[in-house]
Amino acid sequence: MSTLLDLPRPLLDVHRSALGRPWHERCASAPAQSLAVAIAQGHGLPEVLARVLAGRGVDLHAVPGFLEPRLRDLLPDPAVLVDMEAAADRLAIAILKREKVAIFGDYDVDGAASAALLASALRDLGVPYRLHIPDRITEGYGPNVAAVRMLAEEGATLLVTVDCGTAGHEPLAEAGRLGMDVVVLDHHGAPEVLPPVRALVNPNRLDDLSGLGHLCAAGVVFLTLVALNRRLRRDGLAIPDLMAGLDLVALATVADVVPLHGLNRAFVRQGLAVMRGRGRRGLAALLDAAGLSESPQAWHLGFLLGPRINAGGRIGDSMLGARLLLCEDPIEAAGIAAQLDALNRERQAIEAAAVAEAEAEMGMRLDRDPDQPVLVAGSPDWHPGVVGLIAARLKERFGRPAFAFALRQDGTATGSGRSIPGADLGRAVRACVESGLAAKGGGHAMAAGVTLAALDLDRFREALSGDLATSVAEARLGEALLVDGLVSAGGVQPDLADAVERAGPFGQGAPEPVFALARHRVADARVVGTGHVKAQLRGRDGVAVGAIAFRAAESPVGRLLLSHIGRDIHAAGTLSRDRWRGADRVELRLCDVAEAS
Repeated sequence: MSTLLDLPRPLLDVHRSALGRPWHERCASAPAQSLAVAIAQGHGLPEVLARVLAGRGVDLHAVPGFLEPRLRDLLPDPAVLVDMEAAADRLAIAILKREKVAIFGDYDVDGAASAALLASALRDLGVPYRLHIPDRITEGYGPNVAAVRMLAEEGATLLVTVDCGTAGHEPLAEAGRLGMDVVVLDHHGAPEVLPPVRALVNPNRLDDLSGLGHLCAAGVVFLTLVALNRRLRRDGLAIPDLMAGLDLVALATVADVVPLHGLNRAFVRQGLAVMRGRGRRGLAALLDAAGLSESPQAWHLGFLLGPRINAGGRIGDSMLGARLLLCEDPIEAAGIAAQLDALNRERQAIEAAAVAEAEAEMGMRLDRDPDQPVLVAGSPDWHPGVVGLIAARLKERFGRPAFAFALRQDGTATGSGRSIPGADLGRAVRACVESGLAAKGGGHAMAAGVTLAALDLDRFREALSGDLATSVAEARLGEALLVDGLVSAGGVQPDLADAVERAGPFGQGAPEPVFALARHRVADARVVGTGHVKAQLRGRDGVAVGAIAFRAAESPVGRLLLSHIGRDIHAAGTLSRDRWRGADRVELRLCDVAEAS
């Protein structure tokens, strides 16, 4: 694969774009170009697709499996995960004895999808279950003693935590004291000492050598159901249509921003195919509420469906997402989807005001100290449900890990952080918990949550900065925009999008191909919607293509577009398909622009 050392001359001589970075061709080195030729000729593929594959280091012989990732080729034996056999055995006993099973999930998309995946299997097998998703504000993340006692009083004899529980020592010990067995199905970073439970399946526990640490919780739950199905067959039972749950696994995989490689690619590719069949009433209703008439693509899961499901846990009823995913009545599903859509619009308004405040504050701090490796912001006015979104916007805007906190009147602070590739935020937060700086917290490399017992954000920022300074500096050295190819406005056509889509799905760890337009005139540019900038870029042959820069009105990208109407620029972006009302158009989702000298 190409590296920056292989590419001394910036593409189009863009040394410093609007976002302050150079542009380089991803597939510029001689070995990568030779590989692209070999892929195109050896597999009969379009040149543009071959270059995309070569630029991502896909070996010549691995091309067929990469283009058509299949679960039957990539699905491991679930038993490679520590405690998987014990988890499957305990679940099988509960099913055979018709025990009441309590499912304790998380309030985000991965938690809702994981809970719905397990609950659907139990429902199909006729097993009574009780689903509990904690309230973000009153209960916080993960199992808590009060909820555990409530579930025990209701008669549950098996407690299964999904997307949480790895660090839930006290609540899970209480479950044991109350006579409940506990099975944990999780993927978050694990401490050295684990809670006392019947089984704890987590590919990121320190003694797990499965190599499956890139799975989200729904992926772990799916593997557990595969193991459970194998166990149940001994007694003449089976989970009906296990593969129908892949739509939930795909949704969670994309929304939880886990790396899209290996098994995760197969989950998303095949899960999207299941979703396009619209068999799950709740997801079909949510697609309609989001106004998505075309076949869903991977990016729709992260930008359209995920935020709506998350909206319930952020500012409304945390159970709404899981209820929707389990709903079998189309009228009820439409009602829940409408609630989530309305909550999402409310969330957007709350978020916009908080983000503006946070960006202004962080901008002033960086003017004084531009080398801060980690940003930490907080306010008593911020809703706890949107701090993760504030952190994400700060990370996008300033290109470094960021944490945002909601400050409470009792002197505590609840925060959420987002990171950049190469800086493991979850590990740094766990170190803060172990040192006593944070009351509780955890997460994974790209996202984490934490609770501080005292409003000492400066100490927290200093601890994170000291821990992550080197990794952030190294990550930011490679901030060049890697471009997969040069095209003109006339070349941004459906056949190009068709070729590129074959290399998908795209997401975390699998960057969407970027194409650059050289010296195209900004025929029009205007602000639309909630701060987006829509433009028309015209080539020298007179052909124009539509382009949009999301949330860019106040960013360097948006400002350059709006100030260069009638002038030439270089533009770079990804391809966006529009099949509205029978049309088939492709536009550019801009990720950067530069002046054309």
